[in-house]
Amino acid sequence: MCGSIAWLIVVAAVWGFSTPLIRHGSAGIENITCSNPLSQWLAELRFLATNWKYIFPFLINQSGSALYTLALGSADLSLAVPLTNSLTFIFVSISGRLLGEKGEKSASYLGMTFVAAGVTLCVLESTLK
Repeated sequence: MCGSIAWLIVVAAVWGFSTPLIRHGSAGIENITCSNPLSQWLAELRFLATNWKYIFPFLINQSGSALYTLALGSADLSLAVPLTNSLTFIFVSISGRLLGEKGEKSASYLGMTFVAAGVTLCVLESTLK
């Protein structure tokens, strides 16, 4: 059980740290304009597919998804989903701040505190069964 929890935390960290990098790597896509929706979609796809600042974090993020699939094989779903998704929020907030993103600091810290407390309770309840 503890091993699967550790893998779920790794997945949350991979997802959380790659998400702001994906956001930064896709900067500029909003400036692409084409005459019809299909051309617009193809131009945006080309922009993303040829942009290493987007591709590299995207591939890291997808490796987190592969790890998540493997971790679900040995984890309790009622613990795995809330644990991973809530911890991802914390890692996104931390990595976003490290990249210089602005945000409501006091509300984010309060939210992270509540998330950490909730995850701790979920893990304790699961391990004490």
